[in-house]
Amino acid sequence: MNAKTTLSAKGQVVIPKDVRDKLGLEPGQVLDVVLMGGGVLLKPQHKKSGRSFEEIMAGIRARMDYKGPPVSIEDMNLTIAEHWAKSGEQGDW
Repeated sequence: MNAKTTLSAKGQVVIPKDVRDKLGLEPGQVLDVVLMGGGVLLKPQHKKSGRSFEEIMAGIRARMDYKGPPVSIEDMNLTIAEHWAKSGEQGDW
């Protein structure tokens, strides 16, 4: 999706509605301004859910159908590395 906007005399820009809708941006949303090469990247800050870590993890577990023992980070990393090797290109899955 490409869109255009114009810089106002006050240095403000309007993010087109279709872009705001696609990104779920709302009035008052905080955006990080990141200098990149000859331009800027406007990156929305993550919204805080207000839930505790335990509540978030319980929600994740409720969606998963895994009944086995906990898996270590090392085992997860090994599985990811093996998958990358099989795919022939990182991120191709």
